[in-house]
Amino acid sequence: MNAMSSQMRKYELKARAERQAATRRRIVEATSALHEEVGPARTTVAEIARRAGVQRLTVYTHFPNETELFDACGQHWMERNAPPDPSAALAIADPDERLRAVLGPLYRWYRKNARTIENLQRDRLVMPAFDAVMRIRMDQQLAYLANALASGFAPRGRQAKGVRAAVALAIDFWTWRRLAGERISDHEAAALMVGAVNAAAQN
Repeated sequence: MNAMSSQMRKYELKARAERQAATRRRIVEATSALHEEVGPARTTVAEIARRAGVQRLTVYTHFPNETELFDACGQHWMERNAPPDPSAALAIADPDERLRAVLGPLYRWYRKNARTIENLQRDRLVMPAFDAVMRIRMDQQLAYLANALASGFAPRGRQAKGVRAAVALAIDFWTWRRLAGERISDHEAAALMVGAVNAAAQN
């Protein structure tokens, strides 16, 4: 009897853990969907709970503070909408081709996810907790990418700062957004920014 009781207890604990994981997943999925539709600043706990099919208290139980929810939501979104891996492009020897090989896929990713990224970038300006998550989820990766791309142009002194700034501008979402607004293709936009970085390297 003791062995059977122990097995039943283990089964109950496992079932409970699975239910909690499923509830947490629904909350994260509901939050992610709302961020895509209206942005983090306009997402309410009440609407998250309604979409997830839980009570507001359940949302707070799984995510005691908004930073934890933002982080879980960011991880979920990035897993479903992973940005292009620049590894192969960074192995290209020619700096112009390397930059172009990064910008093409990056700009296509921006285009595919423009609505969501615009919501996120807009709302981070008024939500410090969300901004902190964005710094980790996106800014650090873009900073690394900018450094890697700029180093290929081998500038020195003040010129190095100009090249780094030009590369950072080239890979920024708002740069793509502005160029897309001019009704040029992503290929044309990439070529334009490669030219801008070259101009910075030569000044």
